[in-house]
Amino acid sequence: MFQERCKTAGERIVRTVDKVDGIYLLKLRPEGMNYGEQYAMTDPYGDDLGGDGYIQMFLRGNYEANHSGTPIEGAPPPPKGYRYVEAIDPKDGKRYRYTGGMKVVGKKNVSAPNVQINLQRNPNYDLSIYAFVLDKAPAPGQSPRYGVTYDDLSTREEREYWIAGSSLKVIDLQSNEVIAERIGYMWDPAQGNRGGGRAPWLFAPDHACPSFQRNPLRPPGHGAEAQRRQTQYFVEKSLKPNLEN
Repeated sequence: MFQERCKTAGERIVRTVDKVDGIYLLKLRPEGMNYGEQYAMTDPYGDDLGGDGYIQMFLRGNYEANHSGTPIEGAPPPPKGYRYVEAIDPKDGKRYRYTGGMKVVGKKNVSAPNVQINLQRNPNYDLSIYAFVLDKAPAPGQSPRYGVTYDDLSTREEREYWIAGSSLKVIDLQSNEVIAERIGYMWDPAQGNRGGGRAPWLFAPDHACPSFQRNPLRPPGHGAEAQRRQTQYFVEKSLKPNLEN
């Protein structure tokens, strides 16, 4: 059944758009993740980040805030992010614009051994703790032209065999044209086995079509890790972020 579903899976990009400042998230992801609820139609294939993390993921500077060190050899260039993201807050039904950046969120403990060592080496050592912070304000004017949405394509029969199906779309909201779409499936060969605290939907990404692995030099496995930010990577294939401002 999984092999048959994979015949219909893949990415389709009708056209690309350059210099996109912001996008409209037509559907937000709830807090938390579905680790093992077999019949919950929460789109486990596309579920990379939830809550505010899903919004932050698309913003410029968020990738750098969460990834440090030398890029992995053979890996594709990191995503760039957009200047802003807009979405309807389900709590009040109003549209908001989200931006973000690095801000001071606390101070380091001066009595901590590693902090003392750094202060001895450098009296001007920065004691501030920084984090990527999301800013939210009522959205001005018209909403962004391009929207992003997702749907769970699974059937009851597919879920009986621990197969999850997903649709991710990029839509030109002015013409109502789908300019990019990805259909994906993944399955858990262990059929929901929870031995040793195993989480079925965290093992299923190792068996996905299209695969989540973006680095051809990386050995098999680690699918759940590669699954993170897969939404952003796909969206940026069609909506190229504006890096001029």
